[in-house]
Parts: sequence; structure tokens; C-alpha cells
Amino acid sequence: MAVVLAVNSGATDAIGFLALGGAFTSVMTGNMVLLGIAAAGADGALAVHTGAAIGSFVLGCSLGTRIAGTPRPDDPVWPRAVTRALAVEGVVLAAYAVGWWWSGAHPSGQLQLSLLVLNAVALGIQSSTVQRFGVAGLSTTYLTGTLTTVIARLTSGHRLRDVAQSVLTLLGLVAGAALGGLLAVHAPAWAPLVQLGSLGIVLTAAVAAIQSAPDPDPDHR
Repeated sequence: MAVVLAVNSGATDAIGFLALGGAFTSVMTGNMVLLGIAAAGADGALAVHTGAAIGSFVLGCSLGTRIAGTPRPDDPVWPRAVTRALAVEGVVLAAYAVGWWWSGAHPSGQLQLSLLVLNAVALGIQSSTVQRFGVAGLSTTYLTGTLTTVIARLTSGHRLRDVAQSVLTLLGLVAGAALGGLLAVHAPAWAPLVQLGSLGIVLTAAVAAIQSAPDPDPDHR
């Protein structure tokens, strides 16, 4: 599921960068660099877009933490609160998709900025929600640390299978960015379906897993 969420992140970032004003929706390090470049070059439009993306991502992180909560010792493999938070992300992405299609898949002006804000909020929710799992180094958005960990472990003698999950997550991000970018440029009407589809797969699997899980208290009615 983390790999599929990384696909969503890659697609959303690519769409934001290529079609929503040149800002990222989850790579806040990149946005802060772009904000500095905008300030140095007096590029007001880039400053507005990157600043809005940073602020919206922070808002999304706060919202995701409120809904998903923090790790608990008695957590199941997939806490129900994670599903609730990702469902909220889905609502935000659905609102973005409606705006995208309403614009004819070519948003501009204030609508473009609004759609960037919605995407950044969505990935902020996703980013903080994943922290509920309490797994050190697990991320589906900011993956520089993941890449660093993979290289460090391989260099220190670990086998490839020891970092397979991290490698798959990185590949998922790249694949999502490639697909999202390709559609944003050549078939923009289809671009939101990558985001909605990948998140939908995760939510469907999560709901199925919850429904098939044994009742922890069968005597409770």
C-alpha cells in the first residue's frame, strides 16, 4: 500500500509542477528552494504558488495528524484511523478533480492556484497519516531520506532484499511522476484518474482488510 501511495505522490507532484504553477505538492524542500529563487528574481507568481503550496501542505499535515493520531502500542497493522484520514484525502482530491475537469483540464489564474492548494493539502494529509504506523523511515512523500538509507545500507553490506520495500517505494514515486507527467502534458483530462485510482486502490484494500479482520471482542454487542 505504501508503494501505491507513493505512486499517488509522484503523480500529484508532477501535475502540480507541470500544470499548476511550477510548484511541488509534497517536496517542501524543493518548494523552499524555489521560494528563495522567486525572492531573488522578484518572481511574484512563483513566490505565491510555492508559498501557498508550503502553507497548504502544513495545513494538511496538521489535519492528517488530527484524524489519524499518533502510534499506539496496541495498534493493529492497519489502524482504522489511517483509513479515515486517507478517505478525507480522497475527498480533497475529488474536489480538485472536479475543478480540473470543470476548467477543461487546463486550469489558470485563481483556479490553478486553488487546485494546487487542494493537492498540497491532500499530500500533507497523506504524509502525516503514514506516521501513524510508527515505522521509522516510512514515507510515501518525502523520499530523500529513503534513498539515503537505501544507499547507506547497500554500501555497508546489506543485501538488496533487505531494502526491497524502500526500493519499491522509490520506484513507485518515479512511476507515478512519469505517468502523471505524461498525462498532464499529452492527455490532461485523464491526469486526475492516476491520483484517484491509486488512492482508491489503497482505500479499497484497507476496507477489505478491516472487514475480514477478526472481531477483537466477539462478546461485545
